[in-house]
Formats: sequence, structure tokens, C-alpha cells
Amino acid sequence: MSFLLRLVVNAIALVLISYFNFQGIHADTMGDVLIGAVVLGLVNAIVRPLLLVLSCPLVILTLGLFTLVINAVIFYVVLKILPGWHVPGFWAAFWGALVVTIISWIVSLVVRDVASERKRFSP
Repeated sequence: MSFLLRLVVNAIALVLISYFNFQGIHADTMGDVLIGAVVLGLVNAIVRPLLLVLSCPLVILTLGLFTLVINAVIFYVVLKILPGWHVPGFWAAFWGALVVTIISWIVSLVVRDVASERKRFSP
């Protein structure tokens, strides 16, 4: 999936979380949601791989479950710093990050990049 499509998917997931006030996580305006999606996408693209490499022993030791903690920390820190976002605590961020991950996974299953798959599997 391209980076722009991932930003759109993150924005949709954040809109849903904010609209339903999931675990008390919400944004004040739609502009805050869009800014949150962009910043969260950039941090996930730049900082998350570094954190995964640095915490590789913990990720291996926990059979990948520490990745959920990394996602929750990124989600919590980014949305706590941004003005207009309200995240009550770490556990709310943990469940919010899990919901964003699930929504992103479902959308990526539905919206696949068929052209790149054809190139990869064609003789």
C-alpha cells in the first residue's frame, strides 16, 4: 500500500475512533483528526522501524507481542503532544492503537495494490 493510502486509512480509523469516543479518545475538530493522521503516519514511517530494531530482543522474547506496546506508546505520545487530541491514558492508547491496526489491516485486505502483485508474480 502506498504511503498516501496509508495516511487516508489512518485518517478514517482516527475519525471512527474520535466519532465513537472510543476509550475516551477524541479530537476537537476534523482538522485535528487530519493533522493527527499525518503526524501519526510520519512517526510510524520514520520512528517505528527504529524502535523495532532497538527492541528486537524484546520482540523476539515476547513472540512479537511487544510490537503492540510499541504501537501503543507511539499512539499515546503522538496524540498526547498534538493539540486538540484527548487521550486519557496508556491503556486507552493501547486499545486505540489496536483498533487503528485492525481497521488498517482490514482496509489493506480490501484495497490491495493489484498492479504490484501482478509484477511480483508474473513470469
